Amino acid sequence: MAPRAPPVPYSPLECRALAAHVGSWLREEGPESDVVVSCRVRLARNVDGVHFVPKLPSDEALRLTERLRPALVEARLDGETRWIDVADASPVLRLLLLERNLASRDLVRPEALDRLLPGRAVAFGASETVSVMVNEEDHLRIQALAAGFDIDLAWERARALDEFLESRVPFAVSPRLGYLTGCPTNVGTGLRASAMLHLPALGLVRRELEKVFAAAQRTGLAVRGMHGEGSRAAGDLYQISNQITLGRSEAQLVDDLRALVPVIVEFERKLRAALVEEMRSALLDRVMHSVGVLRTARSMPTDDALAHLSNLRLGVRLGLSTAAPIALLNMLGIQVQKGHLQVLTAPPGETKLLETSERDKLRAAYLRQRLAT
Repeated sequence: MAPRAPPVPYSPLECRALAAHVGSWLREEGPESDVVVSCRVRLARNVDGVHFVPKLPSDEALRLTERLRPALVEARLDGETRWIDVADASPVLRLLLLERNLASRDLVRPEALDRLLPGRAVAFGASETVSVMVNEEDHLRIQALAAGFDIDLAWERARALDEFLESRVPFAVSPRLGYLTGCPTNVGTGLRASAMLHLPALGLVRRELEKVFAAAQRTGLAVRGMHGEGSRAAGDLYQISNQITLGRSEAQLVDDLRALVPVIVEFERKLRAALVEEMRSALLDRVMHSVGVLRTARSMPTDDALAHLSNLRLGVRLGLSTAAPIALLNMLGIQVQKGHLQVLTAPPGETKLLETSERDKLRAAYLRQRLAT
């Protein structure tokens, strides 16, 4: 195995400081933000002349990482690139990266810490609007985020970093097929555009939500959970993205999302208005019940917390509650997950992941504190 090169200088990452805030794309209000929480553009890229990740030997993976790291540090993401070697990261830090959507489960694999491919890493900046996964399914997964439905801003951020990196590292490209990727569905542009939508009204009328799923499938889009492929929906959050890239241009793929998302947004808004008009008392009871539970519960599982936060978010958007600002609810949606909760509430120096029952008590206490009247 090749020796590892000295690390490139960068500011050390302190888990508590990371967990105490969220990226600017969650703190800001963007277009259509009453329904669209954020949008994302992801680009899959591989380095020419290097084995793809499924066939990548450990020594070659380490050499590739040392080749890519200087380019990503030079890119100065948000002024200074933060670089994390996954193999050196603690289990809690890996969870933080996953929960913040900076890394995928395939990259960090918190449940299989001893079976990670060497050379895996994450690079990102302070605002977390741009990040890169190294040696996940592809050598590079460039990701850019924007608040609300500002897909053009997300695309511009991703394209700028893509062009910067391609000027320093040759990518694997076929004149006939386009960018070559580890998964056939990404061949071509290597682009996946997505939007994270909060759909509580559609969630209350299941048959209408199923119509959204069917409409997405007819237009070549997929509906996934809050952490993308393989994850489940929680807190009424759904991610809508393209499924294939071959034979389509970047503009066409972004246009597909641009065409469908406003239709879903309008559908959700109409259902919200109908619920207020026809079931205002029941809806208000639902919202105030969630406020009461969040402010008084002594134990709170993650899914319950996300469901109650979803109800409160809906109430705030409809003017039924002023219990919390949307920015705080966005932050809590991240901080109630187990990695963030561990860092924010466990005793200093605690590295072992807490038991579920203890975590549920700490989650309830944290929510009581943050949502106190």
